[in-house]
Amino acid sequence: MLSKRSVVLSALAALCLPAVLWAADAKTAPAQSVAKLTAAQVIDKHVAARGGLQAWRGVTSMTWNGKMEVGFADSMARSQRYVSNAMASKGKMQRMALLEQEKKAENEKQVELPFLMEMKRPAKSRVEIEFSGKTAVQVYDGKEGWMKRPYLNRDDWEPFTQEQAKSQAQKWGMDNPLFDYAAKGTKATLEGVEPVEGHDAYKLKLTLKSGEVQHVWIDAHSFLDVKVEGTPRRMDGKMRTVWVYQRDFRPVQGLMVPFALETAVDGYRDTHKMTIEKVGLNPQLDDALFVKPKS
Repeated sequence: MLSKRSVVLSALAALCLPAVLWAADAKTAPAQSVAKLTAAQVIDKHVAARGGLQAWRGVTSMTWNGKMEVGFADSMARSQRYVSNAMASKGKMQRMALLEQEKKAENEKQVELPFLMEMKRPAKSRVEIEFSGKTAVQVYDGKEGWMKRPYLNRDDWEPFTQEQAKSQAQKWGMDNPLFDYAAKGTKATLEGVEPVEGHDAYKLKLTLKSGEVQHVWIDAHSFLDVKVEGTPRRMDGKMRTVWVYQRDFRPVQGLMVPFALETAVDGYRDTHKMTIEKVGLNPQLDDALFVKPKS
């Protein structure tokens, strides 16, 4: 169960774009019907399935509007109470109303909050999440990041920690690491075929120029990236492996974009889903959106 200090922050961390994940897959089970391809051939087919390299190179900015799960209702209720207490007096009627709200929330499913993600090359991003009448914001200029967390009554901008900045730098955004992978200094090897959500998928191992390793699973028939190994996340004092499952791919001006993402963390049963309702390609985004905010 998420604490009130991690409700929206965990949601921001899950955005990846990609962000966002499931229980562990079944054991490796190579299928005879899957074509025997090299890693390079799998990647070529994947790039084509996503809309083609040239088309993606033409995308300089992108926006996502939708909703994301940010935790179960009981923890959300505690966060709601924290914010409300900071905004108003702690009178008897207020306490009774908040307790009633929390009791009602305990039986609900994970709470969804509206979000807006804005991305611009190179590697710039801005995420806004509406929570309890306030807006949590995370800004990244490609190298450094800042966040504002009013849901914790912290209205000042705080810089990313070193770990948060590293995590953000490793997120995909618009730059799928399989696009122009060789030119980026990435080495790709095929480790076999594994089932993902009941469908065969090629498991690719990517060794980045930095030496870090990431795995990607490409559906053996659609050649879409249905599972991605995300940036490890520190939880309970340990670094945990993260997986992002991508579903409901839809064409957007000739490009294939996942409209449903789900994030799973190793050792945790609960997952977090993100549903994209609208995608904007090449909107006019002012650079001022991604710079260090003024205090």
